[in-house]
Amino acid sequence: MADDDVDFAVAAYRDQGVWQVAELKTGVTQDVGDLVEALRRFPSDVGVLGMVAVDEEFFVLVRVSGPYTRFMLSDVTAVTDYDLAADVADQLDLADPAPDADADPAGDLDIVSDLGLSGSELDLLCDPDAYPDETLLEIAERLGFGDELNALVG
Repeated sequence: MADDDVDFAVAAYRDQGVWQVAELKTGVTQDVGDLVEALRRFPSDVGVLGMVAVDEEFFVLVRVSGPYTRFMLSDVTAVTDYDLAADVADQLDLADPAPDADADPAGDLDIVSDLGLSGSELDLLCDPDAYPDETLLEIAERLGFGDELNALVG
């Protein structure tokens, strides 16, 4: 996946109860291990949330909390065309989607449920016709850092 396929990549974290959002170098999205490592650098009292919007097609959420890493992919069919999606699918131990598969989300839909966005709400936000950057902005808004994300990438 080329760096220019990435619409944006950010880390969102709470430091002393206040949300912070930092842009990540798009190069870390070339490998899911590099992305996780980049997220581990940020302090947080609730874990660090990585948000990557790719090519106006799909997004990835990664949550790093201590030794634990959780993943969510907005469109399972993206694994056939994008390395990052395929890497996330590997982490989730997902089989390749069938050629006629629906553009459903995969992975840990409860990835941010403790922050106020349930898995069922996140599932509903994963509309295959929506732009991933807009969906990530909606997720950020519901989690309490929409203004910060919009100021950085909007």
